[in-house]
Amino acid sequence: GTPADAQCPRSAASSASAAQGLSLPAQLRSPAGAAAGAGAGEDAAAAPSAADRWGAVPAGGAAKGSGGAEGDPDRPRAASSALAPVPAALLPETLRLLADGQVLELEPEDYLFGVVAAEMPASFPEEALKAQAVAARTYALYCAASHKHPEADLCADPGCCQAWLDEEALRARWGADYEACAARIRGAVSSTAGESLRYGGEPVFAAFHSSSAGATEDCGALWEPRPYLISVSSPETAADVPGYVSVLRCAPLDFRDTLLSLRPEADMSGAEADWVEALQRDESGRVSAARIGGVEISGAALRQLFSLRSTAFDLVYEDGWFVFTVTGYGHGVGMSQYGAKVLAENGAGYREILAHYYPGTELVK
Repeated sequence: GTPADAQCPRSAASSASAAQGLSLPAQLRSPAGAAAGAGAGEDAAAAPSAADRWGAVPAGGAAKGSGGAEGDPDRPRAASSALAPVPAALLPETLRLLADGQVLELEPEDYLFGVVAAEMPASFPEEALKAQAVAARTYALYCAASHKHPEADLCADPGCCQAWLDEEALRARWGADYEACAARIRGAVSSTAGESLRYGGEPVFAAFHSSSAGATEDCGALWEPRPYLISVSSPETAADVPGYVSVLRCAPLDFRDTLLSLRPEADMSGAEADWVEALQRDESGRVSAARIGGVEISGAALRQLFSLRSTAFDLVYEDGWFVFTVTGYGHGVGMSQYGAKVLAENGAGYREILAHYYPGTELVK
């Protein structure tokens, strides 16, 4: 629960210029003490990526997430936690993966093994790993159907498709625990074989991220809205997530120069204590926009500019420093991986977890 503390690097200015929840069973509601309506996430154990399309568990072990696009104007129907008798789209028998400039040919389940292993720690509960396997399979179907890469079905770039690690990388990560960890991941993939999430008969854009602060983000706050990617409660707290709260301190000169690299028209000539005028929050508690130096800047732009772990932050001027206090990790859309972990620890099965984070979708096989 101790906040991770960092200082705003002087080099930030130059680098920056590259610049309603459903009615649910008790175990799916945010527990007492969760910061309701406050957060977004990516694992605090590793530095956030600038691209952050996914927002999922970074390499040291915590959890990541994806984006969103066009949406249905209808509100979602009640989520289905049972397998629907609808024929599902299938991945190719041999999947072409673009990794490190080479096109690899893999069996779909072998590919998913490498994805789940890259995106979620093998130590997470079995039901959370199953939920991750279904989300990863669903997103793979979505990406393969979009034909992003003329030479391949998918790539291993988490900023474009999904993270993926080969056996050599996983042996280096897990060491003597390789066999045990691999068995857990393969079990999650094989026990959910062929299962994916559908909405309107099509594979959904199965976004996920590391951790939220009481509620996930509505997809429409960042991208085009989707009816199954709305803000829902998420139960993880500082007791569950390493580095859940992080702090970034910026000297006034660094804060000013970094801000001006993005918005040179901002007026930073007055008293330092008056530069930050207001923070505007969305329904999940994240910063949707801030007024600084007389100009409005989106919360997402500030997150990228200062390499913040999420848009669930407070920003104050105190003791001669501009201080960001950030909760969670990632863009906050879709399934929270630490939320899935907590739900699984409290007895929820993977179908319940998926129905909670992707309301209105159908789980098909």
